[in-house]
Amino acid sequence: MKRNIVIIGSSHGIGQTIAEGLAQDTNIFSFSRTTNFDVLKDTLPLADLPDVIDGVVYAPGSINLRPFHLLKAEDFAHDMELNTFGAVRVLQALYPRLRKSESASVVLFSTVAVQKGMNFHTSIAMAKGAIEGLVRSLAVEWAPKIRVNAIAPSLVDTPLAAKITGNAKALEVTLEKHPMKRIGTAADIAESALYLLSPRSSWVTGQVLHVDGGLSIS
Repeated sequence: MKRNIVIIGSSHGIGQTIAEGLAQDTNIFSFSRTTNFDVLKDTLPLADLPDVIDGVVYAPGSINLRPFHLLKAEDFAHDMELNTFGAVRVLQALYPRLRKSESASVVLFSTVAVQKGMNFHTSIAMAKGAIEGLVRSLAVEWAPKIRVNAIAPSLVDTPLAAKITGNAKALEVTLEKHPMKRIGTAADIAESALYLLSPRSSWVTGQVLHVDGGLSIS
């Protein structure tokens, strides 16, 4: 029997690549702005979803890189709403259906900037730091039937990161900081998500998996 997986933010980048990797043997329920779903203001159409959900991927994110003194309270609030509270609302809505699964998996996204101090990352690091706390707490609260993990990437070549990847000088500096001497691809991150969604990771929960080209240890 095919698993039922909900993907929030599946229209491009990492979310789209995860959906493509799951397409052959999974019932995918995709929600994104291109499907007229805005996680900041819309509620999930639960009537359109099956009674049992086996996995959730929450992929929306932001890259708001500015000096701390130039950030306004509204900037921090927006990053929290999109990255953190959006995930909270989705998981609360789907929890009754996740717990009906024999073995469900939730995959959220953090960033390498939570564990490694980085210039101009205060807002996103704060929001994603909250995600890491959520992961560890829910992994205990929802065990043993629901596993909760996160992936913490470094810079990935996606439309979201185009302002950085499209700047040759900034990209060169970034590449030098990574031991692997390259930035990530959507496929690099999607492979980790597919593992965490699969039965192969049945004993993995409460973890933040760093897929960052070695930046977190450099």
